[in-house]
Amino acid sequence: HLFLTILLFLILYKSILFLAGEACKKVILNVPSKLEADKIIGRVNLEECFRSADLIQSSDPDFRVLSDGSVYTARAVVLSNEKRSFTIWLSDKRKQTQKEVTVLLEHQEKVLKTRHTRETVLRRAKRRWAPIPCSMQENSLGPFPLFLQQVESDAAQNYTVFYSISGRGVDQEPLNLFYIERDTGNLFCTQPVDREEYDVFDLIAYASTADGYSADLPLPLPIRVEDENDNHPVFTEAIYNFEVSESSRLGTTVGVVCATDRDEPDTMHTRLKYSILQQTPRSPGLFSVHPSTGVITTVSHYLDREVVDKYSLIMKVQDMDGQFFGLIGTSTCIITVTDSNDNAPTFRQNAYEAFVEENAFNVEILRIPVEDKDLINTANWRVDFTILKGNENGHFKISTDKETNEGVLCVVKPLNYEENHQVNLEIGVNNEAPFTRDIPRVTALNRALVTVHVRDLDEGPECTPAAQYVRIKENLAVGSKIDGYKAYDPETRNGNGLRYKKLHDPKGWITIDEISGSIITSKILDREVETPKNELYNITVLAIDKDNRSCTGTLAVDIEDVNDNPPEILQEYVVICKPKMGYTDILAVDPDEPVHGAPFYFSLPNTSPEISRLWSLTKVNDTAARLSYQKNAGFQEYTIPITVKDRAGQAATKLLRVNLCECTHPAQCRVTSRSAGVVLGKWAILAILLGIALLFSVLLTLVCGVFGATKGKRFPEDLAQQNLIISNTEAPGDDRVCSANGFMTQTANNSSQGFCGTMGSGMKNGGQETIEMVKGGNQTLESCRGAGHHHTLDSCRGGHTEVDNCRYTYSEWHSFTQPRLGEKLHRCNHNEDHMPSQDYVLTYNYEGRGSPAGSVGCCSEKQEEDGLDFLNNLEPKFITLAEACTKR
Repeated sequence: HLFLTILLFLILYKSILFLAGEACKKVILNVPSKLEADKIIGRVNLEECFRSADLIQSSDPDFRVLSDGSVYTARAVVLSNEKRSFTIWLSDKRKQTQKEVTVLLEHQEKVLKTRHTRETVLRRAKRRWAPIPCSMQENSLGPFPLFLQQVESDAAQNYTVFYSISGRGVDQEPLNLFYIERDTGNLFCTQPVDREEYDVFDLIAYASTADGYSADLPLPLPIRVEDENDNHPVFTEAIYNFEVSESSRLGTTVGVVCATDRDEPDTMHTRLKYSILQQTPRSPGLFSVHPSTGVITTVSHYLDREVVDKYSLIMKVQDMDGQFFGLIGTSTCIITVTDSNDNAPTFRQNAYEAFVEENAFNVEILRIPVEDKDLINTANWRVDFTILKGNENGHFKISTDKETNEGVLCVVKPLNYEENHQVNLEIGVNNEAPFTRDIPRVTALNRALVTVHVRDLDEGPECTPAAQYVRIKENLAVGSKIDGYKAYDPETRNGNGLRYKKLHDPKGWITIDEISGSIITSKILDREVETPKNELYNITVLAIDKDNRSCTGTLAVDIEDVNDNPPEILQEYVVICKPKMGYTDILAVDPDEPVHGAPFYFSLPNTSPEISRLWSLTKVNDTAARLSYQKNAGFQEYTIPITVKDRAGQAATKLLRVNLCECTHPAQCRVTSRSAGVVLGKWAILAILLGIALLFSVLLTLVCGVFGATKGKRFPEDLAQQNLIISNTEAPGDDRVCSANGFMTQTANNSSQGFCGTMGSGMKNGGQETIEMVKGGNQTLESCRGAGHHHTLDSCRGGHTEVDNCRYTYSEWHSFTQPRLGEKLHRCNHNEDHMPSQDYVLTYNYEGRGSPAGSVGCCSEKQEEDGLDFLNNLEPKFITLAEACTKR
């Protein structure tokens, strides 16, 4: 029964709405195709339709309706089709009833055609099809099949016409939604339609005769589905998360919420309005939302993270522009309040005390805690401490413990109890981040006073200042007493009972009185001896008290200069090339201070008349003079006395050797001067030693020969008539080695022979040296070899011959060779002027005959030494090379 009652009520309600809709007639307004904004286009009699209506709305946002029924355009409108319609909703909120008035806008374009003479008036051509614009309500309740309209063709007046349709909803998905009666052309819908799935059905109607002839062209038949508010608006997210700073100003945007509605756009069904249903915590209300855009903003200054750090909002969205019968959607919005530095750090107490022993440093003496309500372990919570007053001498340092946020006060420079028993410090504190509110950075709440008490200790002597200065005149008498370094006991503030010792004295010039600390000169102080000059002479002093505690200080002695040094000429020997050089400059220096130095005065003292006539001095600057010669001065070395005097009268005379030389460069005269006074160099000594070694090798050979004679060996009897073979040639020779018993071994024919004899004087022949046996012998090596060839002794004699023992005794050999070898070595160490030579013995190889220059060695024969004159005319570059090779 309950179900039947509800069904009857719904049928009755639909009938009442149908009758009310019939009472509200369709209104047709004729308008132009282009409508301007805010212009009246007509009037609708609303009282005739629904007298008690208290809410009037238009389904088309392009038009608005006033309470008197006047219809205005909301914006400029262009009617693209001939007709356009919209609905006016009339609502009574008190009775919960609603009615609709359909407004149809029409405009027609008349087409004029040429009038024929037989036609009296213009006629409009009649259409053969007569479809009516058709629509159906979304989610219609029926009854089904639901009649939509009748399709009629003009051909039905003359023929029997059968109707059919095709398109989506007929033979396309959704199938069988529409059908048409074959005979009458009545169009029906078989079931409800969801506009959100299908908003329009484009059907095509056909009219044909029984034999299949098409009586008319196919007729497009669109069926529009009218929207019903059957979809709730939905937020894009179920939970929104936003953040806002606690220091935000009024009207700060927190975030934006957004919702969607599947109903037809640009209608009241999709016109949404946002609002906040609930805020947690409830009071006070801190946020608002724009009803159209969904933008959430702050509406209060009372955001405080330290009180509430998170808010929850229940957001509501409602279609039908928020009217009570609109559908609703909800969502949750979580707003987190972020921290700002709006709380200043404060000390827990206003005054603190600390204790530290004197002379202690790099020690922690106090930890100062602070409180800050901002978020822990952020820049708004972490603090920086500053010593505002009392640390002018830099004894203290304060830092922040990053873990506990405490201030750590340390002593970084020793404190002296005798100077100050206590120190008062004023400490300030601030956050790392700047404050966001208008409050002073340093107030009475973030300042604290710290009193540091210094504890007294029994200390040793103090050497203060570490460096003390004293001034002593140069050349002060030995034994002179001067005030020295003074240390003191910090407890008594005097030096009684202290002893002094000298730790370091670079030159050993002074001694220290152990009791008074005075210094006594033990040597003459010479300022010019101390290096570097013009600097302090530092002496390290040790001060010791009765408990053997000590300190170290420096006594800086400033040695006051006296004029005890005359100027000194730098040059000893100069060369002047005449006539290329007309003078030479003489330089002088004075080791004394500048007040006792330049300008210098140069002069020629009473000298020989020749020097005074040929030489003169002129001033160049304060430290130099120019020595010039007369044109008639001869080429020779002069010894010229020159006197130089400083500004205080200290003078000195120096004999300057001046070589007036005929040259183009002074180096040429220096080479000549050095060659005249050469000394025996190391290579000459080496040559002598080599000669002695050669002599001993000859003697060793003689001993070998005597030893071989005692063995009964036979030697060539004409060996004395042979020549010694030159072994340092570059031409091929035979392979000979000397065996241990003193024999010459020939590997070519495995024959061996001994030799023994005396050497004569050497001689040269075309660059090839031979040594001739003096006693006997008519054949030399030179005569045995052809030009350009080398022969051995055997090849010269036509074979080897074994001979008897040596013909000469050892004494004869020694007496003959010793003086000649000595004379040869002596001549090798002298040049053509019979002066010791800087050259040394060299080893020469055979280079063939006919050298035009001959040998350049010092051991050349006398007759070839005349060919070395070209060495005296070498160019300056070779003279420089000779200087580099000559022992100085």
